[in-house]
Amino acid sequence: MTVAVEDLTGQGLIPEDLFRRLRARISKENVVSLEYAGRIMDQALAFLAACARTSRPLAPSETVDTGWHTFILYTHEYAEFCERISGSFIHHVPNDSDETGDVPLVDMMRRTTDAIRAAGFAVDDPLWFTGAAKCAKCSQCKNGCTDDPPPSPARS
Repeated sequence: MTVAVEDLTGQGLIPEDLFRRLRARISKENVVSLEYAGRIMDQALAFLAACARTSRPLAPSETVDTGWHTFILYTHEYAEFCERISGSFIHHVPNDSDETGDVPLVDMMRRTTDAIRAAGFAVDDPLWFTGAAKCAKCSQCKNGCTDDPPPSPARS
């Protein structure tokens, strides 16, 4: 007997009402369809969940970062989400250069999407790999999405 296991969605990590509000804001502020805005928000949430489960440096694509920026505006909900999924606040650390250290941009996107998949979430590849030259403008450095404090050795 074969059992099919579906990947998790980032959308499932927050209440439906909050997801709808975030999706609507992305749609309105970026002049994109609600469907596309929902895809962005779903991937931002999956990205944050993956960050909470690794100490490796990860970075969102420019498109997915839009969802993260939007969620941060809802400070109370964002702080509660961070505490629930990672046990601490997940800081947004902008990268003001086009550099991602010694990791090429496409490789950083691959590392990030691999981490999302490893965390059990579905990956919407077009949101990560379209225009890879514009990716990774922000990161969470090397500390599991936060600069302070470093992750405990138990995280890997």
